[in-house]
Amino acid sequence: MKIVIGLFLRASVVLTGIALATFALLWNAPGDPALAIALARYDAIVTPDLVNEIREQAGFNAGFWPAFQAWFGPILMGDFGNSSVNGRPVLPDLMSSVSYTFPLGIAALAIGMALSLPLAILSTKRPGGWLDRFAIAVASIGNAIPAYWLGLLLILLFAVQLAWLPAMGARTPSHAILPALTLGLGVAASLTRIIRSGILEARGQSFLPALSRRGVPQNSISKDHIALHAAIPVVTVFGLELAFLLEGLVMVEVIFARPGLGSFLVEAIGARDFPKVQAAVLLTALIFVVVNLLIDLFYKVLDPRIGDHDA
Repeated sequence: MKIVIGLFLRASVVLTGIALATFALLWNAPGDPALAIALARYDAIVTPDLVNEIREQAGFNAGFWPAFQAWFGPILMGDFGNSSVNGRPVLPDLMSSVSYTFPLGIAALAIGMALSLPLAILSTKRPGGWLDRFAIAVASIGNAIPAYWLGLLLILLFAVQLAWLPAMGARTPSHAILPALTLGLGVAASLTRIIRSGILEARGQSFLPALSRRGVPQNSISKDHIALHAAIPVVTVFGLELAFLLEGLVMVEVIFARPGLGSFLVEAIGARDFPKVQAAVLLTALIFVVVNLLIDLFYKVLDPRIGDHDA
């Protein structure tokens, strides 16, 4: 329980620091945010009086700390404020965007696991063999290809040349296939190398031959010792893959013109819509912190010795 409380306290400090850093970066960004909001809101020639009015409404004249407190205080109660451009509450629009992004991220992770797990296991059956070399080559190429370039290649092949799948929008489930495949292949490349290395390292443990001499069945050794030891680096990289997904989702959603969190963030940045930008950054930070918190707790399940020095 003490470890759990400590993890939650550290997560709270991280989120507070991210909120402060995000607000400070936006506050000190070059250009006049009030002018950008006026242009995004009215899409016409604006007057200095209108810009000053928007600056007063948005709280830019209040000073940094009063403005930060006025924004961060309601967030602690779940109120993300209203958009500076259209005046609508930020939270419903944010949740609507997440409803497109979350299934896409889950589908990408599923594709990554479905491809990487069997490929890594098969490659370790004969280390150094042709299948092992093939798995390493595929993983290396997959890590080297940027998500935006892979997405464009998939669009050219499956949407333009073959006309099998739609490329833009999110009207039907088939619209999610190409973006999920774009992200999933990148995830599979990273996971294949980590799972392969974890399995090979686990098989090289010095106590395994002793278990075999004692008559422990090979299936039990593989299940209770090799798999458990190999799972720890896989769990670690799983948290890192979340960062890859959050980064890739922004680019992929823009490339495939999907109405998700990435498009939400890009549009908000372009309009200097501070409440929307801050809400999107805080949400992604919250997701990342929560997942890493769960990973830390999962470590204790895999190996209770991990974290004993924190107790």
